[in-house]
Amino acid sequence: KNMATVALNRLIWGGFAVGTASWLISQSCYVVPAGHKAVVFSRSEGIMVDRVKSEGLNFVIPFWQWPLMFDVRTTPKTIKTETPTKDLQRVNIGLRVLYRPSVPDLPWLYKKYGIDYSERVLPGIGTEALKSVVAQYQPVELITQRAAVSKQIRETLTVRAKEYYIVLDDVAITDLSFGPEFSQAIERKQVAQQDAERAKWAVKKAEQERLAAVIVAEGESDSARLITAATSSYGAALVELRRIEASKEVARSLAASDKVSYLPSGGEGKGNSLLISARN
Repeated sequence: KNMATVALNRLIWGGFAVGTASWLISQSCYVVPAGHKAVVFSRSEGIMVDRVKSEGLNFVIPFWQWPLMFDVRTTPKTIKTETPTKDLQRVNIGLRVLYRPSVPDLPWLYKKYGIDYSERVLPGIGTEALKSVVAQYQPVELITQRAAVSKQIRETLTVRAKEYYIVLDDVAITDLSFGPEFSQAIERKQVAQQDAERAKWAVKKAEQERLAAVIVAEGESDSARLITAATSSYGAALVELRRIEASKEVARSLAASDKVSYLPSGGEGKGNSLLISARN
């Protein structure tokens, strides 16, 4: 019976020792997932700045050290703000940023800004970069030179992010819209341009009409000069010819009317012919 008790006690203590050892081993091991890095916090040193743990199995001292995981994959973030242009027009601009932490600087990044560094840093420096660059351009230039504006924003923001241990893989303008004042100004400008075009057309039309009047006047002057010359050369014969032609035209017009009757005079041109108008 005593031997059985001793064996049972040894079994209990052996199980306890194995369990304790297993638990200590589990507490001293950790796995860094793919796309992550880890920094180690020590109760004696704080963040251990010389240690950045890679993916896979790693070890720490139980109860004395523990890991802090960082996602080092490229992550998108959108920054939106309203800012004035060079001529003080308000513009709403959106920026998409692809960022990741600088792996060698992870201990310093955690010590200064924590795990949520992106929320603490990127909105501020992103808004600052947008305001400083947009203020250098006119509203129309933001549209016509969009690639150059995006490049300048990327260069400015990359330099600022580097100061906070953040690496930017890409920066691009995703949204660009103007306030109602700018839209109204554009509409007024278009109306003014249309009015100017109409005024130019009216001036050209008046010029053409003036030239046409000059040409008509010159033609009438030439015609009068020729008639005067012909009258001087042939006497009253030309005037009589024009009178006969006019009489023929009048007779032709009267003959076409169904309300006028023509009664010729007696033979050989003696007497007067009669025109009778038949009216209701």
